[in-house]
Amino acid sequence: MLALRLARGAHPLVQLRRLLVAAASAGTGFLLLCTLGHALGHPETAANSLLRLAWCALPIAATVYFAVAVARSDPGTQPRAGLSAVGLGPARLTLLAAISTAIACTLGSMLALLFFLHLRGDLSGLPFDGAASGLLAADRPLPLAATLTLLTWVPLAASAASALALRPQLARPVRGTEEPHEPAAAPTGLPWGFALLAAGLAVETYAASARGAAGSRLPGGLTGSPTGVLAGWTLTALGLALAGPGLTYLCGRALQSVRPSAVRLLAGRVLQEEARRVGRPLGVVCAVASGAYAAATVYGEREGSAAGVGPLATLGAVLVVGCAVATLVTASFEARQARRHTTQALLRIGAPATALRGAVVLRACALLVVFGPLTWLVAELSAAPLTAR
Repeated sequence: MLALRLARGAHPLVQLRRLLVAAASAGTGFLLLCTLGHALGHPETAANSLLRLAWCALPIAATVYFAVAVARSDPGTQPRAGLSAVGLGPARLTLLAAISTAIACTLGSMLALLFFLHLRGDLSGLPFDGAASGLLAADRPLPLAATLTLLTWVPLAASAASALALRPQLARPVRGTEEPHEPAAAPTGLPWGFALLAAGLAVETYAASARGAAGSRLPGGLTGSPTGVLAGWTLTALGLALAGPGLTYLCGRALQSVRPSAVRLLAGRVLQEEARRVGRPLGVVCAVASGAYAAATVYGEREGSAAGVGPLATLGAVLVVGCAVATLVTASFEARQARRHTTQALLRIGAPATALRGAVVLRACALLVVFGPLTWLVAELSAAPLTAR
């Protein structure tokens, strides 16, 4: 009940983020149910149905990642002075954050179930003249246990991930009681990120050039892609996500080098402080963008591939891209709220507002200069093995 009261009395922007989590959960739940419908309608192709279920791991991971970012930025989960006296310590706030995330994801899963049943004609007849009846196996009964199991994946995973992500954060000093501290040490994941990136590109190149490599069917009708290429894409994406904080930190150091001005000092210091908070979502966006660019290049090279992209593959792509971008925007808002007191202090001592806006533009330009070419390079290197086949 306390979690529901906190959710009801939250700021409209917080409510909007929770609704976006529910929408992402609804889209992912619908993809899972469509996979179940395909398995019911095509029992002779169990391997194909299992592969469709495996491809749902990408939207699930994107939805869970976005839900964790929303839980981290929720003001109701932040420790404040006086809450421990009424029984809302770090452990209780972690539990409330997990419950709030589970509520939003469960709402989305229920919406997905209603829409799925509506398309099957289980509620009020077949809509769209029964166009979706074959895809959703409308002529077969829907197993209740399998349906509920699939719909609980996203709420359980999102709530558990939110609890794990917020546990160390909530153990920090409450807001307003922090001690002065030195700038962060540089993130240590940069070498490992580039190592995974290089390993992923190497695996893609080797798997694409190997003769007789086992092929997997990608969503949307793209066939003949070796399984090793998919593993290489995964390693490449993990490498970009792991290297994101380190690259962001180096951008901050570069802005402060060679006789910096006050605006450059401010922009670089903020990038260093926010490297861990913003760097990883930025790396994930770069990974998603490079994958989308590479996939578009491959689809364009192969005749008829673009025409075979179906609505479910499009929905999955929209979910992954949308959740990645929404996570980056949410992390940016969280970083802005974290430095709100610093910004107010600078304005009180006479810092011009144009200097603060200039620092924001400078940070954005520095990140674009570094991450833009990197994304393009990784995308070209990822697409090259497939277009050469």
